[in-house]
Amino acid sequence: MFRPSGSGFRQRMAGLTLKGALYASWILGVFPFTYDSWTRKLHRSKWLMAYGLVLNAAFILLVVTNDTESETPMKMEVFHRNALAEQINGIHDVQSLSMVSLVLLRAFWKSGDIERTLNELLDLQHRHFRHYSLEECRGFDRSVLIKGVAVILEIISMLILELGMSPNFSRQLFVGVTSLCFMLLAVLLGATHFHLAVMFIYRYVWIVNRELLRLVNNLANGETVESARVDYLLDLYHRLLELSDRLASIYDYQMVLVMISFLLANVLGIYFFIIYSITLNNELDLRSVVFFQALIINMLDFWLSIEACDLAERTARQTSTILKLFNDIEQLDEMVERSISDFALFCTHRRLRFHHCGLFYVNYDMGFRMAITSFLYLLFLIQFDYRNL
Repeated sequence: MFRPSGSGFRQRMAGLTLKGALYASWILGVFPFTYDSWTRKLHRSKWLMAYGLVLNAAFILLVVTNDTESETPMKMEVFHRNALAEQINGIHDVQSLSMVSLVLLRAFWKSGDIERTLNELLDLQHRHFRHYSLEECRGFDRSVLIKGVAVILEIISMLILELGMSPNFSRQLFVGVTSLCFMLLAVLLGATHFHLAVMFIYRYVWIVNRELLRLVNNLANGETVESARVDYLLDLYHRLLELSDRLASIYDYQMVLVMISFLLANVLGIYFFIIYSITLNNELDLRSVVFFQALIINMLDFWLSIEACDLAERTARQTSTILKLFNDIEQLDEMVERSISDFALFCTHRRLRFHHCGLFYVNYDMGFRMAITSFLYLLFLIQFDYRNL
């Protein structure tokens, strides 16, 4: 299915990561599609949708009925000292379960749009991009590999965090932690689908840019370039921008909820740690190391969502820069010049940007603003409860 060409170690590992994400999504019921290798299309399966709904509802129910997190000695010590921390933790638990439910339900609700969008990506891959060598597109492989590692680290971090704060192992703890990890993995895989789709769009835009550079070099060397080739690239570019807009509209609520959950977890985690270490005068120990590794991994996964969209946006901006190189060509054919002007005019009026919920664009600038805002909320929380700290 979605498999980049190339026989190097990096390409093989990226392909293994893609297959792992696909099979794990099928097992956890968050990818309710079957693939027809004859027609090269995805088909929505009602049986897989029912399986996914039942399985993930069971995970949520097991997490609710086997909640051992609030009974850990560290949490009980913090809650006994600060009643507001216990209330905030309860609200955060409700928010987390609501986020998981909404993310999964919206993914199933939008499965028809997801099917059409992914089939168009498959069609682009088979009809227009499968003959291109992608050995030099390192950004795609690097982003796919890092995202796969981040998902694995999130699950390992959750296991370490839950088991590290629970001194006694029990059957209830095993069921609760296992269900929590599977529920977290289902949400992370849902967010990974958007990340991978964005990276495929980035890869195709990167190919279009490389083709435009090749045409510039051919003209500079005195070779003939057909205007139809430029029009063909413009049509591909137009389809890629339409797909990016559709992806943003399909996954906007899911990605916003996931990013907010990551930021809230870090803010509340730091707040609880301040109470535990400073207010209660506890020395730094192994629990502190476990806590900090969870914060770092959460921030890494959050930033990967920002980086993927920013990488695609920056690559699309390079298209306009490449088109300006055609101005340096002397005695440019009139038809080619007109096609280049149409391409440049299109890039002026249409930009590849991921706009979530009609509120903000996802890029580095917004990522820094969200990180700073979460820090300010932490300060507000500390100021509000400073008498109990």
